[in-house]
Amino acid sequence: MLVHLTIKNYALIDDLNVTFSEGFTCITGETGAGKSILLGGLSLVLGKRADLSSLRDKSEKCIIEAEFEIGKYDLQSFFEKNDLDYEGHTIIRREIHPSGKSRAFINDSPVNLTVLAELGDRLIDVHSQHQTLRLADNDFQFMVIDALAGNRQLLENYRHLFSDYGKIEKELTVLIDRQRDEIKEHDYNLFLLKELEEAPLKEGIQQELEEQYEQLSNIENIMELLSQGFQLLNDEQIGVSNLLAQLKQVSNKLSGFGGLYADLNERIQSVVIEVDDIATELQSFHENTEANPQLLEDVNGKLQRIYDLQKKHGVATVSELLAIRNELDEKIAETESLDSAIVEKRKAVEVVKNAMEDVANTIHVKRRNVLPRLKEQLSKSLGSLGMPSASFKIEVQQANVFKTNGKDDLTFLFSANKGADFGELKKTASGGELSRIMLVIKAILAEYENLPTMMFDEIDTGVSGEISNSMGDIMQAMSKNMQVFSITHLPQVASKGNHHYKVFKVEADAVTKTQMKKLDENERIIELAEMLGGKQLSDSAIAHAKQLLN
Repeated sequence: MLVHLTIKNYALIDDLNVTFSEGFTCITGETGAGKSILLGGLSLVLGKRADLSSLRDKSEKCIIEAEFEIGKYDLQSFFEKNDLDYEGHTIIRREIHPSGKSRAFINDSPVNLTVLAELGDRLIDVHSQHQTLRLADNDFQFMVIDALAGNRQLLENYRHLFSDYGKIEKELTVLIDRQRDEIKEHDYNLFLLKELEEAPLKEGIQQELEEQYEQLSNIENIMELLSQGFQLLNDEQIGVSNLLAQLKQVSNKLSGFGGLYADLNERIQSVVIEVDDIATELQSFHENTEANPQLLEDVNGKLQRIYDLQKKHGVATVSELLAIRNELDEKIAETESLDSAIVEKRKAVEVVKNAMEDVANTIHVKRRNVLPRLKEQLSKSLGSLGMPSASFKIEVQQANVFKTNGKDDLTFLFSANKGADFGELKKTASGGELSRIMLVIKAILAEYENLPTMMFDEIDTGVSGEISNSMGDIMQAMSKNMQVFSITHLPQVASKGNHHYKVFKVEADAVTKTQMKKLDENERIIELAEMLGGKQLSDSAIAHAKQLLN
């Protein structure tokens, strides 16, 4: 509910402060007095784009602030989603600076126009003759039917399922596409994996093979060196072993001259033993070393396979080849497991699809059952608005595809006169008829939905006194469930309001300003009398005005 509106430095408005109440509020004023300016200012806090030409004083900023009571609108989730402080009395402020910069705030938190417009749509519904084309919108027509059918919770459940269905189907498509792509690589990956598995790959194998290859390829040189080493140790004349034997005899004799020489003798004995052991090993190596061309060829073959694989995969170590082998193994296993994953995902899609089908069928039945009541309410209400022959052909047929709001196709046709063909609303109904139809539909919705504040902008233009009286009755009835505003030229409608405001222009210091005031009972009588008979008030006009109010 709109509680308070402040407008500063906008068009002809210098500084306007107005407080509003619940119920039915009528706003009147002469043509050009500024009723549209008031609505234009309000539209800025509802998210409309700003225009510098609307600044009254080009050197000062324009400020428009609206306070709303939002406790019954269930908007907590909106505030959480947009990281805003939720307050039962929420203030929206819009500033337009002379530089052209525009800023918007919700409870003092800056927001962009998209967020502002989204909130504005849920706070005020501005309805004029130019906006009746929404009647032809299929989504709006479904909204009306679903409101009467009480489908809100069902539709919420359906949309959750529809979202899950789309998500799971997308996951299934990804799996199928992935399988198709990976099947092309599967055989090649198997070939690569087989190459790596057949190669002699383990940690340290490359160094081991390279050392073995070095030994086998230099076997003759190694045998010669082993022989030389053995001869150096065991030559009869200059061999190390013979010389050490002589040294051993000397140290044995020295050891008898005290502990100092005994220790030296022990060390020499150790050297002799170690040299004897080395000589034995050199002899053994020499006896067991021989050329082995076949083994050399085998070792060389293994090394070449490792080198070829490293070059093929662009790596330098066996560790990296082992990592590639493991990766290929996992990839092949994943590809081969995709079949079962796809089967499971198809089952999940089918489960959600069946659940969605059940909810869509329930929605369809409830929509179909409510159509006779909707057509009856529309015809009855439009009859009181000068359209006694208005009739509707509304049909709901189940489609073969899931949509965002169920599985139904909707036909919503209208005929204004008896015997006339049914046709689409936007093609069959005139502007005035569309306004009346929209008024009736909004009145029906008000009985079933918690609608935002309704602002009717001169939708009664061009209608007769009797019909305008009925339009006023409908708006007055709507205001029992919601806040309703009507900007009107008709005294019959203005007299129905619980509150009456007048928009007027004043001139001061050669400057024209638009102002607005709430009328008391006597002021309402004068305003209605002027609307009935002009500025020259007559007794009959005043009497008629009193009669309308009473």
